[in-house]
Amino acid sequence: MSWTRRKPMEAMTPSGDQHRMARTLSWPHLLALGVGAIVGTGILTLIGVGADRAGPAVLLSFAIAGAICACAALAYAELSTMMPAAGSAYSYSYVVLGEGIAWIVGWSLILEYSLVVSTVAVGWSGYAAPLLTAIGFPEALTQGPELGGLINLPAIFIIAVVAGLLMLGTHESARLNSLLVLIKIATLSLFVWFTLPAFDAQNLEPFMPFGFAKHMGPDGVERGVMAAAAIIFFAFYGFDAISTAAEEAKNPERDLAIGIVGSLVACTLIYVAVAAAAIGAMPFTRFADSPEPLALILREMGQGSVARIVAIAAVIALPTVLLGFLYGQSRIFLVMARDGFLPQSLAKISKRGTPARITMVTAILVAIIAGLLPIDEIAALANAGTLIAFTSVGLCLLVLRKRLPDMRRPFRTPAAWFVGLGAMGGCAYLFISLPMQTILACLGWNAIGLLVYFLYGQKRAVVA
Repeated sequence: MSWTRRKPMEAMTPSGDQHRMARTLSWPHLLALGVGAIVGTGILTLIGVGADRAGPAVLLSFAIAGAICACAALAYAELSTMMPAAGSAYSYSYVVLGEGIAWIVGWSLILEYSLVVSTVAVGWSGYAAPLLTAIGFPEALTQGPELGGLINLPAIFIIAVVAGLLMLGTHESARLNSLLVLIKIATLSLFVWFTLPAFDAQNLEPFMPFGFAKHMGPDGVERGVMAAAAIIFFAFYGFDAISTAAEEAKNPERDLAIGIVGSLVACTLIYVAVAAAAIGAMPFTRFADSPEPLALILREMGQGSVARIVAIAAVIALPTVLLGFLYGQSRIFLVMARDGFLPQSLAKISKRGTPARITMVTAILVAIIAGLLPIDEIAALANAGTLIAFTSVGLCLLVLRKRLPDMRRPFRTPAAWFVGLGAMGGCAYLFISLPMQTILACLGWNAIGLLVYFLYGQKRAVVA
């Protein structure tokens, strides 16, 4: 019975001061949190990868990936305003679908957030390491064992800094995050400013050289508009971290919807503008699959100094992604601890109104991954976890519309059945588009998760 047991909706809000977080975030903070989490290394690298897979039609790939994420975002907006509690898709699944599905979703979110934070930290370290080694810092301490080093200290350092900021106070973290997000947007605007005047419509032809559907090319690489969309999707997620801020929002019924939908709309416009400027500035074959396509385009245009500014500003602003995902993961862990799936002592809130204990535990976990493990081989697993969570949210939206059609909905998703089915169908398609080894690894991760549930979590669950 525990597998299908549902958590009462009224039990989602914690009782007692020791479990209640301070409400310090308004909608601009949530909007900045979402944009900060979404716009990261993806926009700086995936344009090149996407262009290699789809050619100029990568613009269409961005639109399709954005549309699938928009369906998920609208579902998140309705559910988060109906159930304004930390925990995101895990909490919604517990209330709507039952304990077993909630555990799978929570376990998948652990995978997503842990690997995203660790991967971004390693990416930030990749920029910082040359600067450190130039002043005599040992190179062996800037790389994990898989690259011949001992430990990646810069990655651990940036995780510790962001975790310390979150433990200091959510409001203080949000203010710094907002500043860094403005720097990030200004950086991408600078790229568009210098490249858009060089736009040449000839670079858009042929628009769809590899066709629409995914297919295997002669070089063994899957190409087509949908193949690129399956990759580009990974540059969009991050807005779901906003839903974990429900208990810290000043006016969750209004602010969560603005933050979730607004951040995705803003990021989609940013992505399309940057992609259009990049594709129009020069033939896609000159920057396809480049690890730094934006900087490469600027250098090819003779704007080397601007390219350096873009690179430096990106490094400065990259920790916003860490902040968004580390924030989200600590809140999901917090709710799982309240529910008994983790030690309940971790759910205690500090005097500053932050879940300091669980934030520290979360930071230690991702720091170990970032410092020691071969991130490149397992980072794609984060995408599988995200797609599972998004699919569950689309399903929760439809089940609640059927089960409780007259329940008050502060934000009511338009065309709910189209949105719910769009989120589920789109995410399912992208999931099967993942490499087979990633799908198998995801199934293995969830098999381990089910073992943990039956041996530990099931007996300790507290639903009310």
